[in-house]
Formats: sequence, structure tokens, C-alpha cells
Amino acid sequence: MTLDPRRALLGGLGVFALGFVAVWASDIRAARRGPADPHLGPVRRPSALEALVGLLSNFFDTLGIGSFAPTTSVFKLLKMVPDEDIPGTLNVGDAIPTFLEAFAFIAVVEVAPKTLILMFAAAILGAWLGAGVVARLPRRRIQLGMGVALLAAAVFFLMGNLGLFPAGGTALGLSGARLAIAVAGNFVLGALMTLGIGAYAPCMILVSLLGMNPKAAFPIMMGSCAFLMPVACARFIRLRRYRLAPALGLTLGGIPGVLVAAYIVKSLPLQAVRWLVIAVVVYAAVVMLRSAAVEGRAPGGGAKARGA
Repeated sequence: MTLDPRRALLGGLGVFALGFVAVWASDIRAARRGPADPHLGPVRRPSALEALVGLLSNFFDTLGIGSFAPTTSVFKLLKMVPDEDIPGTLNVGDAIPTFLEAFAFIAVVEVAPKTLILMFAAAILGAWLGAGVVARLPRRRIQLGMGVALLAAAVFFLMGNLGLFPAGGTALGLSGARLAIAVAGNFVLGALMTLGIGAYAPCMILVSLLGMNPKAAFPIMMGSCAFLMPVACARFIRLRRYRLAPALGLTLGGIPGVLVAAYIVKSLPLQAVRWLVIAVVVYAAVVMLRSAAVEGRAPGGGAKARGA
């Protein structure tokens, strides 16, 4: 009997999901038993606001808006998470909702298994290398990186609203040089994900330029994120470069957000939402870059990496 490649991918995704849950649950138990850890923040239940952020960001992520840039903006503007811990909090907190998104889209959108597997593997490798760097970066460099990332996200949102994304083609798989370009591109996107740069819009552009059906971006992007997040999160968790309560809020709110978007709402006119997101993200980018400038003028210039 021949094994269905998509079922094999979904089975592998299930293994990654269980592994992540085991690692994170172990860290939560250790945090509760041990002395207070200033890196994780207080061990407490997530607030209603933290859960609401998770619900809304993952709801819109499932519909194609993306979650990292809006969540980064909220965390920064409301001072919910220290700047240096935002990338880790995003990756840890959004991991389980992203598993659900990946299960939903890999199951229903046909993409050639070879293309999926190679792009997923590239994203995993990029995340492993990227998380090792980001988890040790000093605060100011993370602020600079996230500030630039937010501006890039705003540009992608603007392109989407103005209809400037490439139209794409009809292919649901790649081969030869195009496949090599796709794999290399997904490696870079996997590394950038660990800095809090969402992959949806860049992935949509990548697959469209290579002649694929833009709908293929959904399983590719969400599957890539789902496979890479446990790998990246292992490093963020080990080095305690995330905030526990806000991450739990993203997870607990994100699960119903994904389920409602994927199985009940399914689609919405999102152009007005994107214009609002653009305004918020640009403002947050300016604030983040301003914080980096202030940090650079401080004694030591923010050179030390916390927890390194």
C-alpha cells in the first residue's frame, strides 16, 4: 500500500506539534516549581487582553493578513512584552495556532509533495540557524531588526491593497531551477521568521513570481511556519528569551481564532483591515526604531545580550 504524501506530512506535523507541546509544558512546570525567573516574567494566567490579541491576530492570520507584524505592534505600543523578548514570544505563543492552520490548509489545498517537503526542510534549517542568532542578539539590534521588519510588512500590506502583488500562474509544484530558487527563498524566510518577520506576504510573492497558483502560498507558508516554529522555539525556550504569560495568551486566544476563521468565517473583505494595520504597523516601526536610537545613545550602546 502506497503512503499518501500529504498524510505523511500531516503525520510528521503531528509529531512536531507533540514535541513542541512536551518541551513547552516541561518549561512551564519548571518555571512554576523553581524560583521566579525575571526572563520569563511572572508565572500567571494570561490576561484577557493577551488572549484577545491572540484571538484577533490568529483569526486574521488564517484569512491571509498575517499575525507577526500586528502582534509586534500591539506588544510594543502597549508595552506588554520587552522588545528583546518579542521574537521569542511570537514564535512560542503562535506555534500551536499555526499547527492548526497548517493542518487545515495542507489537507485541502493541493501542492506537489516534493515542493512542499523541500521548502519545509529549507524553512526548518533557516529557523534553526536564525533562532541561534536572534536568541543571543542584544536588545538594540533586535529593536533595529524589528523596526525594519515592521516597515517591510507595511510595504507588503500596501502592495496587497493596491493590487501590486504578481498575478502568479497555475502551477501547484516546481522543478529544476525554479524549485531551487523556492527552496533558497524559503530558507531565508525561515531565518527571518525568528526575528518576528511574518512569512505570508513574502511567500505569496515568491511562489507567484515562480509561476505557482497564489493559493499554494497558504499550505507552503503555514506548513513552513508550523514545521520551523518548534525548532526555533526550542532555542528561545532553552535560553528563556520569551515571556510566558503573553505567549500563553497568544496560544489560548489563537486556537479559537484559527478554528473560527478556517471553518466558519472562511473569507472576509479585508482591504479596510489592511489599511488600519498599515497605519498601526508604521507607527510601531517608528517607535521601535526610535527606541533603538535611544538605546544606542545610552552608556554601553545596548551591546550586551541578555541571557547570552
